[in-house]
Amino acid sequence: MALEALARVDAGAYANLAVRSLLDGSTMSPVDRHFVTTLVNGTTRLRRALDWRIDAHAKGPIDPETRRVLRMGAYQLTELRVPAHAAVYETVRVAPRRSQGLVNAVLRRVAEAPEPAWPSEAVRLSYPDWIVDRLYADLGSVAAETLDAMNAAPAVHTRDDGYVQSPSSQAVAALVEVRPGDRVLDLCAAPGGKATALAALGAEVVALDAHIGRARLILDNARRLGLNVPTVVADGRRPPLALGSFDHVLVDAPCSGLGALHRRPDARWRIQPADVDDLVVLQRQLLAAAVTMVRAGGTLTYSVCTLSRAESTGIDEWMAVAHPRLASMPVSVRPWSAHGRGAMVLPQWQGGDGMCVFRYRLIH
Repeated sequence: MALEALARVDAGAYANLAVRSLLDGSTMSPVDRHFVTTLVNGTTRLRRALDWRIDAHAKGPIDPETRRVLRMGAYQLTELRVPAHAAVYETVRVAPRRSQGLVNAVLRRVAEAPEPAWPSEAVRLSYPDWIVDRLYADLGSVAAETLDAMNAAPAVHTRDDGYVQSPSSQAVAALVEVRPGDRVLDLCAAPGGKATALAALGAEVVALDAHIGRARLILDNARRLGLNVPTVVADGRRPPLALGSFDHVLVDAPCSGLGALHRRPDARWRIQPADVDDLVVLQRQLLAAAVTMVRAGGTLTYSVCTLSRAESTGIDEWMAVAHPRLASMPVSVRPWSAHGRGAMVLPQWQGGDGMCVFRYRLIH
């Protein structure tokens, strides 16, 4: 089952959806279901490092199907510390018949080999070069710990109402500082974690998302929690809502996700450097629309689950010039640290997503 999920990921599927679709029809025990999930997510995250180990012991080219099997076996040996006899035997069993001898030989060499002399930090940590370079440039020496933290499986954090949500996202919702009866627009709301958190505090929340399937997630989550969250399917750059009609607007914008790569195992291989530039354009457009929705004296909160300067302090610098009527508001929340005029949390600080947040008040 894990091998089938990895094949689907290689064909373009998202890892979490590939695993879920296979497990939904399964009668596996909870232990085995957890093992499948761990095996698929871990193999996907660490595929560059695994390939380096494999290629050190293989002669000649390896076809994609055999490489998937080898990655899965190498992950069990080097990361899960499954005993070699079990990991090799079970992995060879699911390998194509034509390459079972190769898989057996390579995995036995991987099991016996000392820690390799890695050619670079990017290979050792299993990231594309550009992500390592960008985070070191934007975060400095703390980037090493950040990258390492995002190679671990994410911790599960559950709110008091049973909704599973990163503590970083919970903090962003709290920073909106709503009071009962406040009108709030969540401009990029799916799957509804922040919108439901705000509604639970007594705010009148309108959620908006551009995709009908994602909008249904908001409604389903709100219904499950016993909350009323009217949801609009529309482009957040052109919200079909009355101007200046909200006390608070939250823009948890689409971003490169460079602070949440532990939660999205395939994302590091999907995102490209040019995507960051495109996302900055989209973030500016969403914020320009959000400003028109805020009443005089109201607040605008901008958050992203990325750690790139371009999508955080770079956006804030643009806001200062493009929207001078927005006064920056202080952001104080532990264990977050100051990040320009806003705040940032790193994934290693509390086991949640790395995020940046900025707050503004629309002055009269």
